[in-house]
Amino acid sequence: MKEQGIMESMKRLAPGTSLREGLENVLRAKTGALIVIGDNEEVMNLVDGGFYINVDLSTAYLYELAKMDGAIILSSDAKKILYANTQLIPDPSIPSSETGIRHRTAERVARQTGLIVISISQRRNIITIYKGYSKYIVQDTNKILNKANQAIQTLEKYRKVLDQAMLNLSGLEFEDLATIQDVAIVIQRTEMVMRIVSEIDKYISELGNEGRLVSMQLEELLANVKEDGEYVVEDYMVKDESIDYNTVSRQIKNLSSEELLDLSNIGKILGYQGALNDLLDTPVSPRGFRILSKVPRLPMSVIQNVVNHFSDFQKILKASIEELDDVEGIGEIRARAIKEGLRRVQEQVLLDRHIR
Repeated sequence: MKEQGIMESMKRLAPGTSLREGLENVLRAKTGALIVIGDNEEVMNLVDGGFYINVDLSTAYLYELAKMDGAIILSSDAKKILYANTQLIPDPSIPSSETGIRHRTAERVARQTGLIVISISQRRNIITIYKGYSKYIVQDTNKILNKANQAIQTLEKYRKVLDQAMLNLSGLEFEDLATIQDVAIVIQRTEMVMRIVSEIDKYISELGNEGRLVSMQLEELLANVKEDGEYVVEDYMVKDESIDYNTVSRQIKNLSSEELLDLSNIGKILGYQGALNDLLDTPVSPRGFRILSKVPRLPMSVIQNVVNHFSDFQKILKASIEELDDVEGIGEIRARAIKEGLRRVQEQVLLDRHIR
């Protein structure tokens, strides 16, 4: 939650915003600055002296006002400069790990008020953001862009591995040969991909306008990953009052990198029991959510009805048109479309497996 708060704050300071341009001007001038975003009663109680100006934020104003020693107070939306050359007097008993006066004041004000406080070091030439008990040092845009591009390349490799695992699982589902290990590999690879995506999202937040290309690449690489991952969990988690999708998803996300590598941990989270050596070899059959989602123009409500009616993918696969027609929301035309759709999905899976 702390990290999420900082990353939300970064969007206000992303390249292309007036605030970021003003901060970089101050950085280049090596004058230093202390800026608070927010003017609630709590922060105003810490303000001593200075003057009230209430002007629209501009890079020029911010640059000129930062030449004074005092702090600058912005409105909560960071669109107006409200006060300049003020002295901030936070509670001195609040612990601070900083050494410089400006940074120590910034950290204490952020911890006392929970607001975003920006400190620009005159000597070290860096921008530091504080929010609550979180701290982040703003990095050079080119460095962040390079890291983002490297992360995108890593994501491409992981996506290929995930696609192969997902294709393998699809083939085994049609053949009724899937095991917990096959399922766990797909869930593991999906989680690895989503963790890289989380890293790239941070870079995009920091890059602002500079991150549009990275964002487009991410969107393309992420197509269907999250949805298919959710369907796999819905297909294979043990139906139990103590287990639901949100619980399983949360537990998988909470696995450490080392724990995620142990596939038996995923099997246990899905609700399967058994000796460690035998657990992963246990045969399992999906309910059919993921494969049915590949059938064109099939609403989720209909998929849910089909799964509830048959409870097992093999039964759905072997069902006649008449049996499918008995399901609520399915007429003869849609029943034929489901049969034909499943046949085409199976053919595509066999073809893709042969090509790869």
